[in-house]
Amino acid sequence: MTAKKRRKNSNNKIPNLSESILKILLLNPTNTFNYKQISAKLGVDDASSRNQIIKKLKDLQGKQQIEETEKGKYRIKKGNQYHTGKLDMTSRGQGYVIIEGLEDDVFINNKNINKGLHGDEVEVYIFKRRKNAKLEGEITAIIKRNKTEFVGVIDIQKNFAFVSTSDGKMYTDIFISKEKIGDAQQGDKVLVKMDEWPEKADSPFGTVIKVLGKPGEHNTEIHSILAQYGLPYEFPQEVEDFAQNINVKIHADEIKKRRDMRDILTFTIDPADAKDFDDAISFQVLENGNYEIGIHIADVAHYVQPNTILDDEAFERATSVYLVDRVVPMLPEVLSNFACSLRPNEEKYTFSAVFEINEKAEVRKNWFGRTVTYSDARFAYEEAQQIIETGKGEIPANISLSGETYHVKENIVDAVKTLNKLAKTMRRKRMQNGAISFDKVEVKFILDKDKNPEGVFFKESKEANHLIEEFMLLANKKVAEFIGKQNPKKTFIYRVHDEPNDEKLAALGNIIKQFGYKINTRDRKTTNASLNKLLVDVKGKKEQNLIDTLAIRTMSKAEYTTHNIGHYGLAFDFYTHFTSPIRRYPDVMVHRLLQLYLDGSPSQQEDVYEEKCRHSSDMESLATNAERDSIKYMQVKYMVDHKDENFLGVISGVTEWGIYVEIIENKCEGMVSLRDLRDDHYTFDREEYAVIGSKTKKVYQLGDEVYVKVKQADLVKKQLDFTLIGSRDDVEN
Repeated sequence: MTAKKRRKNSNNKIPNLSESILKILLLNPTNTFNYKQISAKLGVDDASSRNQIIKKLKDLQGKQQIEETEKGKYRIKKGNQYHTGKLDMTSRGQGYVIIEGLEDDVFINNKNINKGLHGDEVEVYIFKRRKNAKLEGEITAIIKRNKTEFVGVIDIQKNFAFVSTSDGKMYTDIFISKEKIGDAQQGDKVLVKMDEWPEKADSPFGTVIKVLGKPGEHNTEIHSILAQYGLPYEFPQEVEDFAQNINVKIHADEIKKRRDMRDILTFTIDPADAKDFDDAISFQVLENGNYEIGIHIADVAHYVQPNTILDDEAFERATSVYLVDRVVPMLPEVLSNFACSLRPNEEKYTFSAVFEINEKAEVRKNWFGRTVTYSDARFAYEEAQQIIETGKGEIPANISLSGETYHVKENIVDAVKTLNKLAKTMRRKRMQNGAISFDKVEVKFILDKDKNPEGVFFKESKEANHLIEEFMLLANKKVAEFIGKQNPKKTFIYRVHDEPNDEKLAALGNIIKQFGYKINTRDRKTTNASLNKLLVDVKGKKEQNLIDTLAIRTMSKAEYTTHNIGHYGLAFDFYTHFTSPIRRYPDVMVHRLLQLYLDGSPSQQEDVYEEKCRHSSDMESLATNAERDSIKYMQVKYMVDHKDENFLGVISGVTEWGIYVEIIENKCEGMVSLRDLRDDHYTFDREEYAVIGSKTKKVYQLGDEVYVKVKQADLVKKQLDFTLIGSRDDVEN
């Protein structure tokens, strides 16, 4: 009976044989296979199956999909269907490969991921399943891992352990052999290094390299956020020692090499809790009635010299990281908070952009170079705002480190008022030229001594903020223009921002229609004007934060590069970052290049600086993600103590699995699972950005106001789950 059955099966056609053979060859692109090896891979050994394989190999060779390297041995033929790109995983275990120069992303089914992980640079074989179908592909090689270190919770068994991450885009856990568990205890949050991923293993193999602590504890979670993005939270001892030994005194010999501006009224305006002061403004009225305004920036490059361990560390970090409860600085504290900080009543080495500006806020002259300055006063934004609003204010009397009291020059109030008047004119001109005004609400927390959130408030930009912003923008723009317009062309670092994607603008237009708004995308001028009108129209409305966020997401990402294409959002043809070298490494590079060119040096090597720009952009992105995660963590932590309260929120997102709701009073966002809506069976309507009850026809739509209650607050995953109480109308009526 069995023999008869085998003979019968031996004549069966092997299903999907072309695809099966191609997959074997695709996964082993450098190897060759004969029909026997392919038979073994497919688990068949009868004559009929072998004949089918031989015939199919010849067929695929004829179609030039594979090639015969020697008699009877075949390998995949590399052609136009092979590309390299970056893998973007979804939370469902599928992915897309983003390929430069290719308009559409390539969809990768989970069975074709082949050990690729989120962010990896991969080789992908592209095919189309059906005519007119979207591009689909299979990953054939991992070219470069995006990361090899992961944060997760360890589950220790008798002879091994697994580390599972809370990252929705990480679809596998990591296997840890017994000898590589280290000091980790059951349930610890750990940092694990991925060592290898054996061909036949379901999970990669790794080693625990650091124990971060118990999940849910404050320091554990903050350190986990930093570790997840590969960001350090302390300096190596040798870097600290190097910084401590730098001579930070002001020397007469060095002053002689600089423009001495110590006698000119100079002050800083910063957040009340700031500890480092990158920038100061000087002000004086000239004999011709124009104003001389200096933007003075800490001369970090004077202390951070190339080819030192301090410079190497600053470059690797590339940026300071601003988490909710702490700053992880780019430079050691002796520099960031002291030597390079433009503190009141102290002389400092600075790098300055000095402008002669008339009453119409037009720049008549500019000068760039190294200076020595003396800050007469330090204003918080609130103090400067009081002067702007009332025309008067407290003139600060500052206590120096020696205990002596310094009284500020009396014309400081007039200076602030005049600077604000000029800044308003500059801002108005920028907007008329097509700049886009993003004043997104910033969520801030009131923390107790143990870093627990006691309250939430929103940071709002006022005229004092805009005053500083306009003069910093002016300095950045004019420095970039000064170098960018030189002939012959010189290598320089630009902060560029490309035009928005048309599809994203169209998607934004569809969403805001739900709220009664529209944008005109006929050309650049109408697009920018209508975006600005939209941002003004939503101010103070329940949907403001949602629409502000969506509008920002339509924009391209700003980045650093040596190839200038201008800055779309600011409507500048030339723009750089010159004004924050304490916290941004590109600014340090800009200072160095600017001084080199002022000294008459030839253009520097472009490819070296382009690589540094790429690293700086990448690190900025990681820092932004870490900052965002720390806000999410603190929001969840805040909501843990408010589980019994009902909150009014706005539906900020709708998907086939749930409704996302942002609470109006604190901007905390969570999800209501459709499975938890017991009054009806709800289905997702993609066109209407809504879910609709099949029986009741009740609609929950993007922008609707609803009441919710916390169902679960997960500190480890930084996620909030809500219970939907009902629409605002239903609850209040």
